[in-house]
Amino acid sequence: MLLQRVITAIVLLAILLPALFYPAPEPLCLLAVLAIAAAAWEWGRMNGLNQAKSLGLGLLMVLACAVSWLMGLLTAHTPMLWTVVGSAWVLVGAWLLRGGVDGWGRIPGAVRGTVGFAALWAAWLAICQARVMGTNFLLSALVLVWVADIFAYFAGRAFGTKFFRNKLAPAISPGKSWEGVCGGMLGVVVLAFAWVAVDSANHATVASLYTRLAERSNVLLLLAALFLAAMSVAGDLIESLVKRSAGVKDSSGLLPGHGGVLDRVDALLPTLPLAMMLASAVA
Repeated sequence: MLLQRVITAIVLLAILLPALFYPAPEPLCLLAVLAIAAAAWEWGRMNGLNQAKSLGLGLLMVLACAVSWLMGLLTAHTPMLWTVVGSAWVLVGAWLLRGGVDGWGRIPGAVRGTVGFAALWAAWLAICQARVMGTNFLLSALVLVWVADIFAYFAGRAFGTKFFRNKLAPAISPGKSWEGVCGGMLGVVVLAFAWVAVDSANHATVASLYTRLAERSNVLLLLAALFLAAMSVAGDLIESLVKRSAGVKDSSGLLPGHGGVLDRVDALLPTLPLAMMLASAVA
């Protein structure tokens, strides 16, 4: 299992890194279309659609991305869109987590399908617009999620339930602890200030998300780092909620050893649009 997981990770990195660092954004945006279409297929399967309809949802996602691309949205300035999407993630996300697994099952299937489709499309557009802004900007947002996850894992293993009596969300994801959340937040704060220092030392031509925020104030940078770390956890929990409602362990088996695409990008779904919202607010 571990070998399979490592091999899959190496293959994914071999595909992702050349697209990420290619001088033009088009290869990464095209790769993101394929990934988000696969995630849409997984979403359909986890929410009661049969195979044909789930495939149709994936193809519809490809069409939506293609139309958005042709309309010039990848290079458009869309601060209002990111404000709406970001606000929806905070408000709807809190409502979903409050309702829990049972609450998700009571939502009509058509609503679940539409909300998931919109969230996936917004994440794709956020990736593309962030890449258009520059590799340094996009990478700073991506690494935030990875660091939050890694620090949360090790903090949870080392200190889980030692400081907080209750688990984070035992009915949704029993393994997650408040200690892990705090560890993830600490890791993101360290990352943010370190990235700003590296940008400054290297006179970065493309500002990272953190440098853009720090140019306003270090307090804003600190609050934004904590907020984004918290929302990455929310994205992870919401996908876990949906999987528990569907009675599945992984969103699919597309990525051997890792589960499905949604299992890999769940924390990115709220974080990337919110990063774009914050970047637009300080532009």
